[in-house]
Amino acid sequence: MNYIGSKKSLLDFLQEKIMAKNPNLQDKVFCDLFAGTSAVGRHFKKQTKKIIANDQEFYSFVLAQNYIVNSFDLSELSSLFDELNDERLTPLVSGKICQFYSPSGTENRRYFTEFNAQKIDAIRMKIKKLKDEEKLNLHQYYFILASLLESADRVANTASVYASFLKNFKKTATNKFILEPAKFEISQCKHEVFQKNANELITNIQGDILYIDPPYNNRQYGSNYHVLNTIALYDDFTPRGKTGLREYNSSLWCSKKHVADELEYLIDKADFAQIFLSYNDDGILSQEKIKKIMEKFGKYEIFSTPHRRFKADSNRKCKEANTTEFLHFLQKN
Repeated sequence: MNYIGSKKSLLDFLQEKIMAKNPNLQDKVFCDLFAGTSAVGRHFKKQTKKIIANDQEFYSFVLAQNYIVNSFDLSELSSLFDELNDERLTPLVSGKICQFYSPSGTENRRYFTEFNAQKIDAIRMKIKKLKDEEKLNLHQYYFILASLLESADRVANTASVYASFLKNFKKTATNKFILEPAKFEISQCKHEVFQKNANELITNIQGDILYIDPPYNNRQYGSNYHVLNTIALYDDFTPRGKTGLREYNSSLWCSKKHVADELEYLIDKADFAQIFLSYNDDGILSQEKIKKIMEKFGKYEIFSTPHRRFKADSNRKCKEANTTEFLHFLQKN
């Protein structure tokens, strides 16, 4: 997924800096507190003793349940993917996604073509039925649901985020929807996943390495990825406005007024020896302020690397294609 703040292209940088401070990662409990698509947690899953992943968005929780917790033989579900992709066995349905987010709905929203929306609806309804009938266990359910989210994202008619849809269907959005497996790494370790406010969860967990990758600006993830939450939850709600927005949780990390207090509270309460914070030079919190907060609690260092700006932002006026990604490090007292 082309995701705001994704660290997929920065994994080598993170690996180098975190390994420099932790040559024996296999003995460490690693927490990814703002997991997003779980790119960082997935990367360190086989290198550490345990991953704790968290995000307050439900679509992110589903992805983490799949990529972090799941560890089973995928071959047992191969025939089910064939069944879900076959319209004779899983007939098209005009459900919530078709009605709310395709041109056939009353609001003519163009997040998906009518066919792709009906396909998403059909598969979502089918996997719910299989779960309710206990023909899928929870691990299998999250695997297929994560697969549905990522497959739907590949044919979404957006400029990378779901805050709005494109007026005309782009080429990738007209591709026929195919459910593809969201394959995960097998691990012998037991990992944990939460769907909590980070500053509430931090008082109930402990470990060795805390990785923090919070929102950098006032864009709320709940609004930017609301369609993915709808697919994941598939609940009853009334979409609002031109974009069909649903109710969502607002994060104080997106508020210039509150973000410094959020960070200081989190650092203070964290029961972790080491804390790594990713933040870039476009953030609403200055690097100087971050340094001032973190050095209150121990030995502070900062590392940086050039980074390609997120695709949806790359055409904004007066903005260069690259930004600088900072990794703040604290060895806590």
